[in-house]
Amino acid sequence: MFPQQVEELLKQGKNLSIIDVRGAEEVAHGKIPSARHIPLGQLESRLNEIEKDKEHIIVCRSGNRSGMACEFLASQGYDVVNMMGGMLEWTGEIE
Repeated sequence: MFPQQVEELLKQGKNLSIIDVRGAEEVAHGKIPSARHIPLGQLESRLNEIEKDKEHIIVCRSGNRSGMACEFLASQGYDVVNMMGGMLEWTGEIE
């Protein structure tokens, strides 16, 4: 899924689960407004915060770390999609 598709779904009022796996210093510069911040290194210890019965869009700066997060979460039985291009390609609102 590409950033423009995620932005369009948000504009349509879709209730998306977006998980930002960047570091705290990166997120401090802005994140997608509805995104939850769970750094990549904390994913395993915070699995209990991620619902298994919904799809999650995983975001990082460029798409690499979110790709690794997707592989890990999928191996744990989660339904995940990588936001290709990451925040570098994001043109929507940030908070």
